[in-house]
Amino acid sequence: MQKIIGRANEISELRNIYNSGVPEFVVVYGRRRVGKTYLIREMFAEDFAFYHTGLSPQDMDEANMMNSQLNNFASSLRNYGEQCGLVKDWLTAFDKLKNLLIHKIEQAPDKRQVVFIDELPWLDTPRSQFISALEHFWNGWGAGIQQLMLIVCGSATAWISDNLLHNKGGLYNRATREIKLHPFTLCEAEQFYQSRGILLNRYAQTQLYMMIGGIPYYMTYVEKGKSLEQITDSLFADRNGKLRDEIEQLFVSLFSNHEECLKIIKLLSKRKTGYTRKEISEATKIPYGGGLTKTLKALAESDFICQYTYYGKPSKEERYRLVDFFTLYQFSVVSNKKNPDSKDWKDRFGTKTMTAWYGTAFESLCWYHIDQIKRALGIPSVHTEEFSWRAEASETNKGAQIDLMIRRADGIFNLCEMKFSIADFAFTKEDEAKMRNQIASFQAITKCNEPIMPILVTTYGLSQNIYSNLIQAVVTMEELFG
Repeated sequence: MQKIIGRANEISELRNIYNSGVPEFVVVYGRRRVGKTYLIREMFAEDFAFYHTGLSPQDMDEANMMNSQLNNFASSLRNYGEQCGLVKDWLTAFDKLKNLLIHKIEQAPDKRQVVFIDELPWLDTPRSQFISALEHFWNGWGAGIQQLMLIVCGSATAWISDNLLHNKGGLYNRATREIKLHPFTLCEAEQFYQSRGILLNRYAQTQLYMMIGGIPYYMTYVEKGKSLEQITDSLFADRNGKLRDEIEQLFVSLFSNHEECLKIIKLLSKRKTGYTRKEISEATKIPYGGGLTKTLKALAESDFICQYTYYGKPSKEERYRLVDFFTLYQFSVVSNKKNPDSKDWKDRFGTKTMTAWYGTAFESLCWYHIDQIKRALGIPSVHTEEFSWRAEASETNKGAQIDLMIRRADGIFNLCEMKFSIADFAFTKEDEAKMRNQIASFQAITKCNEPIMPILVTTYGLSQNIYSNLIQAVVTMEELFG
């Protein structure tokens, strides 16, 4: 097994599951390209009693999708020793898998039999009755076989949620374990680059993270010996750039209504605070109803967007904002370039568009590294709630927006000011006035009596001047890598 970067909790959990001595039905899911298949292969490849990967719907004729998937499954069965020809349906396919496993268990009754079915949602083609066959396989046989460890994996997170984790039929509550794999943190991304001999300083790594996120598959395209400028060109600007056409392929592979999903993502990339469901419907012309609700749920479960409500506001005012770094960069910057083939670094990084993107992306990075911020503040074990807050201007109030507030169980509120900067950030008179107004407005409107301690989260540090005394603590980029 190669050294797996990060994933310490997942590795520990999978090892415990492997050694549990009881039948296990493990669901591993997460955003596409996040490394699910790599993790399972590296941990269990030598123990696979059966391994199969579904065929991408993009590569198949719609009329023959079911037969193509069945033929491919039969081929995998033959690869692992089960003598079978073509199979006509999924009930027969899983019966063949059961026969294969019975034979292996007879040969090695004390050995854990690991079955790994990757891209499971792709097998569930229209009218195939795949879910019924899987239910029959597990409920009628697998759940009683203590040697069996069934691992299923998929990137279509909404499908996983509806059909496995929250199934209302025969698979209700049948998954014994579920593991959601998240993108790397800055620290894990740095370990990944170091393992490949890639030497980038942390400022460059932070910028790259804000472009592609902690997605291991995208990170494999980062070449050793190149500067950030060269890396960005090779990924996005070159005519054969590795990630130039990734957006379309990504959404087509995940969502049957990928065009509607892309409309929503493009819209959300325009405003860092996001939009309400009503605003999304009006702007995209997608009917305000169950279909939109289902699409937003699917995008959220796949970690492209998040759903939130401003602190103190009713749930009916919930909003949706874009949190996926790769799609944010694509639609905020790459798609807005006058010349998509331009490789002029200044053409991209000296614009208002880039400045706005830096601010939004850095705020998302801070949200994703809340644990690191808490550690830097010396409160890693204190229970906290994180939220945004907004007050509209009125006759008695100037209005205020707080992008990140940390409410601590020890009775303190941390108001987080997040600034991406090329050097130590210098607070101005306007910055100080804005923060004082934020504090006063929040206290007046929410009736908050707890102390509010402003902190600055930034790349390098705080330049001391007459306006900086309001800041009680500074969290730097180095600490975000912690």
